[in-house]
Amino acid sequence: MTRVDAESFKRVVVRGTNWVGDSVMTVPALRALRRVLPSASITLAIRPSTKGIFSEADFIDDVLVYDRQNVFSVLPQVREWKRREFDLALLFQNAFEAALIPFLAGVPVRLGYATESRQSLLTHPLALPDWRSSRHEVFYYLYLVTALEQMLFGTSGICESDPDASLQISESKKTEAHELLRAHGVREGEPVVAICPGSINSRAKRWPAEAYAALADRLIESERQVVLIGSRDEIDVSQDMASRMRHRPIVLTGKTTLDQIIGVLATADLIVTNDTGPAHIGSALERPTLVIFGPTNPLTTRPFSPEAEILRHPPDCAPCMLRDCPIDHRCMTAITVDEVFEHSQALLKRASFAKTVRSLCDSAA
Repeated sequence: MTRVDAESFKRVVVRGTNWVGDSVMTVPALRALRRVLPSASITLAIRPSTKGIFSEADFIDDVLVYDRQNVFSVLPQVREWKRREFDLALLFQNAFEAALIPFLAGVPVRLGYATESRQSLLTHPLALPDWRSSRHEVFYYLYLVTALEQMLFGTSGICESDPDASLQISESKKTEAHELLRAHGVREGEPVVAICPGSINSRAKRWPAEAYAALADRLIESERQVVLIGSRDEIDVSQDMASRMRHRPIVLTGKTTLDQIIGVLATADLIVTNDTGPAHIGSALERPTLVIFGPTNPLTTRPFSPEAEILRHPPDCAPCMLRDCPIDHRCMTAITVDEVFEHSQALLKRASFAKTVRSLCDSAA
């Protein structure tokens, strides 16, 4: 790959991914990019639905929202990229359109994977790595930044450090989350379990609503408060779950912004969720997170954090990666309420013990 002068990259744009979980998985690559180009101004171009993840990120300088309504939405985006005079476009997003925008905007260096027949639109196309289906997705994005590092300096220092997928939020955002929870009836001092029973882009990822309902009832009966979270597109799933319960959960599904959900997850004592956005956010916030896996591949898409545990009983057909199960959804129905409840209790006890230890250490300091 032809060497390029790093000083020529003063304004960098990164085309981010479209889904919440994928966006969290790009965090290590964005941090690595900041280390490679410490003096550059880094703009992250993303969809409105993922903006909240990066509202307090210290590894980027600006967020450029791309609200794609139709094919013609490309044109104002091209004008904006041209106006900002970016020197480098790094493309995490794989679509043809993601490469078309910097090409039409005249960004001089365009680095991304040669997917979707877009090779001719990139100045530095990369072949898909042959390990993609066997390594975590965070390395898929890190590989692009590694290629940039090699192009600039002929080194691969990124490969020698552990990826940092953590997210930090301000105390003010946590305070706002506590106020939001209180306004909806959450009692202070009692453990809170956040449950996300939905999944926007795949019905096959959803553990059955009746199973979540039984789990939530048992948690409430064990003196835990249950808060249901999710987007507007997941309201029906939360309503279905709540209608099957003996007790009343606190339903925030469809009533919060992503910023507010992040705050709620940061203050929760436990998060129980399908393989969807909150699984990645919760674990990145270093909160105890239990993720129920079915049709997807945990090697590549499990939360990249030691705070997350997964439950999975894969049949021969898993991981199928299908959005709807064509048979009997056996990968999810094999996971019982008893085992999810037992794992939840264990995680809550572990978190409570860790909290007690921290408190004692702070008192002794």
